[in-house]
Amino acid sequence: MGMRKVNIVLFEPEIANNTAAIMRTCVAFDMRLHIIEPLGFILNEHNMSRGSANEYKKVDMIRYDNWADFEKKHPNTPLYCLSRYGQKPISDFNFTEIEDEVYLMFGRESTGIDKEILYNHFDTTFRIPMVKDARSINIANTVGIASAEVLRQWDYPGLEKKETQRGADYILSRRWEKE
Repeated sequence: MGMRKVNIVLFEPEIANNTAAIMRTCVAFDMRLHIIEPLGFILNEHNMSRGSANEYKKVDMIRYDNWADFEKKHPNTPLYCLSRYGQKPISDFNFTEIEDEVYLMFGRESTGIDKEILYNHFDTTFRIPMVKDARSINIANTVGIASAEVLRQWDYPGLEKKETQRGADYILSRRWEKE
């Protein structure tokens, strides 16, 4: 049995604040972030610090020069693409059968994942159901929804199910009143 881990793959992200929010989610869920360039912003601590709640230095991140660079470094890696063009919801896929790493791929904010990539991975392209008139869901929210679904199916490996910073009994003990 391999080590279960969710990997988030961002294909040419364009908006710094979205990427920063995704970094924060990656740190919270212990996920590795793969960023495929070119980017629509300068990726540095200054641009990432606010949206990532200063988690920029903690994120496990790998950068790639382009799509070909990613493919070269991850040959035969199954990709699970999130796109409005997916034909089934991500919840229909049984991630419990995967005992290794999962790579969830998300596209640019303006145009999504390149259509050729979607075509080549169409059997593992999913969508998040939404009302028919909605164009899309913000990428940072989509990353949170999709990664939480995989982690839920795996029973949240390595993650705390109860509050640990203030204590599981923080609310019921009314300790918040004394602060």
